[in-house]
Amino acid sequence: MSQMTTKSDETKEEVKPWVRRMGRFGYMSKGSVYGIVGILALLAALGVGGGETTDTSGAMQQVATLPFGEILLWIVGIGLLFYVIWEFIRAILDPQHKGKDTRGIATRIAYAISGIIYGGLAVSAIQIAMHAGSGGGNSNQTISAMLLGQPFGRLLIGILGAGVIIYGLYNLYTGYKEKFMRKFILNDMNEHEKNLARKSGKIGLIARGVVLAMVGFFFMQTAITANPEESKGLDGALGEIASQPYGQVLLGLTAAGLILYAIYEIIRGRYARMNFGKDE
Repeated sequence: MSQMTTKSDETKEEVKPWVRRMGRFGYMSKGSVYGIVGILALLAALGVGGGETTDTSGAMQQVATLPFGEILLWIVGIGLLFYVIWEFIRAILDPQHKGKDTRGIATRIAYAISGIIYGGLAVSAIQIAMHAGSGGGNSNQTISAMLLGQPFGRLLIGILGAGVIIYGLYNLYTGYKEKFMRKFILNDMNEHEKNLARKSGKIGLIARGVVLAMVGFFFMQTAITANPEESKGLDGALGEIASQPYGQVLLGLTAAGLILYAIYEIIRGRYARMNFGKDE
């Protein structure tokens, strides 16, 4: 019996490092998508090359037009699928010991929701790479229209909007207080990497928090008006920023923040604590 147990444990230990590597590649892929969104928004702010604000799906449509763009989309799509797998592992198996109390369950549900969202984005990337993606429509408007057709649809959209706002504020808080640094294996990082992670994470999470809070506000407007066209995603939030006084400057600052968030996610892919398998 002990021999069988030992063999089983060895098999698990052989598999688990690969799961971590999949998750790390996933974080980097997630970062690359936000980087593309940020770069396009920055070009729009600078008025260079016909740049325009867009959401994550629109960003991947732009990637498809580049040389070797379809290959890049395959890499991003597969990387996002790895990220989705890691999110569901965190939600179901709880390798980071969030627990089964109210806070732990809420956190794990958030991981699952993140997995669903990025799963759709991964499928979209692969479809575009295969010339199968439609590339049309606002996904947030589609979600809102679907929910409005359900019983208590406006309430559900309101809850969704409130959740996105809370998550955006959480990003703001985490970034401002630099609590995200706890997620890194600091002993493996040199001082330059620590400083880059701290600065990019702080500014990037604040910028992402602002944008997410705006997206949540748009959902709340939809809940009040029952008009799905009120729902807007990243592109809508960035467009709203650009329409304000000194909007191009604000858009440029937000775009720079999203690019820094992308850098933070890439660093996270390299140095994040991923307590699954052998201790790191």
